[in-house]
Amino acid sequence: MRIIDPEKTPTRDLHQFLLGAVAPRPIAFASTINDDGTANLAPYSFFNAFSSNPPIVVFSSNRRVSDNTTKDTLHNIQKNKEVVINVVNYAIVRQMAVASVQFDSAISEFDKSGLTPIPSDLVKPFRVKESPVQMECKVSEIVTLGEEGGAGHLIICNVVRMHVAESVIDEDNRIDPHKIDLVGRMGRAYYTRASGDSIFTVVQPVMGKAVGFDGLPVHVRNSKILTGNDLGRLSGLQELPSEEEMNAFKSDPEVQNFLKHFKEAADFQDRLHIWAGLELENNNTEFAIKLLLLK
Repeated sequence: MRIIDPEKTPTRDLHQFLLGAVAPRPIAFASTINDDGTANLAPYSFFNAFSSNPPIVVFSSNRRVSDNTTKDTLHNIQKNKEVVINVVNYAIVRQMAVASVQFDSAISEFDKSGLTPIPSDLVKPFRVKESPVQMECKVSEIVTLGEEGGAGHLIICNVVRMHVAESVIDEDNRIDPHKIDLVGRMGRAYYTRASGDSIFTVVQPVMGKAVGFDGLPVHVRNSKILTGNDLGRLSGLQELPSEEEMNAFKSDPEVQNFLKHFKEAADFQDRLHIWAGLELENNNTEFAIKLLLLK
């Protein structure tokens, strides 16, 4: 593997290695207001949620690598300690890109991007009407991480009110990822759309116990056929099937036919692993582990 030494790597290169590796990142579309009332709007992909009680989100307004200058968003927050963080979905991603242009501080990015400013309830900065979720925030702290180009300013935001579009809420009173259709930032000019076929579920009970990789049979752990994800599915089972369950499984006609034809074959285990892998692709984890325990 290539070794990246931060002490010996130019900041512009280190910046891109970090952004390419820590991805995708959610985008904070930050709305602030300056002293003369001009609305500012800018996207930041150094952003995430860090607490729900109290509700805290944090984004970083970094010094520009090219000339070590700081941005209007940071200046406005330093003075006013308020910001609205709007999420970015696919429907507004190109307008968000326009708002990233370095316009003069007297120019509002709302005007340039064509997005609609609407009043907030508890803070002065405007919300973005087109954004499906808008978070009104009071800034509790700004943590300066350095004085050179590329250094961040962690802006710690206390969410005092959220606005969520009814159209993105499902019947379980949760945000539906397909409906909200969020966009994430990768390295350079790459983005990703977090909806449709790109979304999948990983259901893993975290309370109780799990078989674990070390609890799988040696031939399964050393499989040349099963993938790391396959082994992860099996390792995440809460327990291995009982002897009674295995005896019932062996009476399955399909299993009996397989054992009849291949039990004595030299590639018996390989055939088992291939079959189990196909079952795992179809989320039949319980069936797959029983196959792998056949003797």
